[in-house]
Amino acid sequence: MTQEEFEHIVPALRELMLSVGRSFFGNEDDAEDVAQEGLIALLRFIDRMDTGSRHDALAVRVAKHCCMDIVRKRKTCPLLSGNRNEVMASPGIYGEASPHEKLEAKELHEVVIKAVRHLKPGERRLFEMRQIEGLELDDIAKRTNIAKTSIKSIVSAARKKVFAEIKKGLKT
Repeated sequence: MTQEEFEHIVPALRELMLSVGRSFFGNEDDAEDVAQEGLIALLRFIDRMDTGSRHDALAVRVAKHCCMDIVRKRKTCPLLSGNRNEVMASPGIYGEASPHEKLEAKELHEVVIKAVRHLKPGERRLFEMRQIEGLELDDIAKRTNIAKTSIKSIVSAARKKVFAEIKKGLKT
């Protein structure tokens, strides 16, 4: 795909990525970060993208990964800590939120907590080690005596389950 062709599809991909970011974080600033980082990531692989094919699914997947990267970079995830007060009082994540935004954040917090609780204990432990604590596969393998390929597979499946539960929880 050429730069010009990519620029033509960027607005649609950006909207998809913004939507994923809004659903995950519940605010516009973080959604913008997701879209920006996601588009930069896609731009790095422009030469591998096929012209004429739909890139919606790829954009959504990249955006989901960007959400988790942002959480990992912060080294803390108030959404998963279980502390609602931390979620509401966290200006670095939610800024000075309106009552409506606080309610949305509270609802998102509950959906995420519920989604992570749906994981089996082993999945949850590996998911949190990789996605929340930001540990590398080698470190997790040393701590758990589980093969890296197995860890990667389990975390990937857990991530899909969490996103599916979040999506389902946000629709109701």
